[in-house]
Amino acid sequence: MYLDHFTVQNFRNLKKLDVDFDPNVNIFIGKNAQGKTNLLEAIYFLALTRSHRTNSDKELIGFGGEYTNLLGHVQKSQVDLTLRVLITKKGKKVWINRVEQSKLSKYVGQLNAILFSPEDLELIKGAPALRRRFMDQEFGQINPEYLYFASKYRQVLIQKNNYLKQLSKGKAKDQVFLDVLSDQLAGIAAEVISRRFKFLRYLSHYASDAYVHISLGGEKLAIAYHPSVSDIKVDDSTETIYQKILASFERNKATEIRKGTTTSGPHRDDIEFKLDGKNAHLYASQGQQRSIALSVKLAEIQLVHQLTDEYPLLLLDDVMSELDHGRQSALLNYIHGKTQTFITTTDLEGISWEIIKKPRVYHIQSGKINLEKEN
Repeated sequence: MYLDHFTVQNFRNLKKLDVDFDPNVNIFIGKNAQGKTNLLEAIYFLALTRSHRTNSDKELIGFGGEYTNLLGHVQKSQVDLTLRVLITKKGKKVWINRVEQSKLSKYVGQLNAILFSPEDLELIKGAPALRRRFMDQEFGQINPEYLYFASKYRQVLIQKNNYLKQLSKGKAKDQVFLDVLSDQLAGIAAEVISRRFKFLRYLSHYASDAYVHISLGGEKLAIAYHPSVSDIKVDDSTETIYQKILASFERNKATEIRKGTTTSGPHRDDIEFKLDGKNAHLYASQGQQRSIALSVKLAEIQLVHQLTDEYPLLLLDDVMSELDHGRQSALLNYIHGKTQTFITTTDLEGISWEIIKKPRVYHIQSGKINLEKEN
């Protein structure tokens, strides 16, 4: 799949853009704070209806504007699509081929995009919340069922935690209602966890292959899922996972009431990256950690292709300068001919562009974009 035309109105400092893209490689050059990252963020938002930089959609509306409008024409192997997202101060709406969608879950997945930014280098050494967000964002865009259950889990978790707070403060006493919420939450949690096991198994396989491709080392990369309910195993059925989570809720009921929060479940789970069986967070060098982060992103490309039979868009936000020449070459070789790629950079110096077909180069300044003329 590829995005061949994109219209942007009032997205951050991008007042109005109307641009055609190359189906292979598009490079955006500009100094800092000119709008390069904003453009990739807009493409990402068109695909996932969320930003990787903020949880507040209102922040995306350009200064002094009343709305943000994104319109993209997408070419896929079986169908062409026109996608639209409208953000107002009241919320957002989405359209597929000019038909408004009542649920975001029906829209997300029409266009798949994988984003790699310098912040993703924190995936290995950062907090568990980053890795949970990674799972929810990436698995949600490729599997509508995962998106549904992850969203439903957050809703019921909020409801249960609110009731736990009432119990902890003595404002409520009915523990039967708490049991009902716990049962409901355990059932949804089991659906989330079983899918995480499945997708992480695929992702680990592809990431291991990618790591061999881009790393000069001989280590083997693996990804392990660590549920907060420790007796859950990778080969457990969804029903078994449900029973184990429910038992955990029952064991910890008094603690949860005292603390006013749910102490276990997918919102407390984590994933671990291992090199030759050792925790990369603790033992990998900075170069190895960067290779792992890059391998995971490349693995996502293969995972999306496996599940959708389409290659996603790849958005590389100012990461080329973060990679040495060897990793740059490995990255460009890996994606060559597979994905439509968008790359932001401050200049073209020191990057191995000779590996790829002649890219389409744009210059961005003060939120305006100009196509570089061919010599």
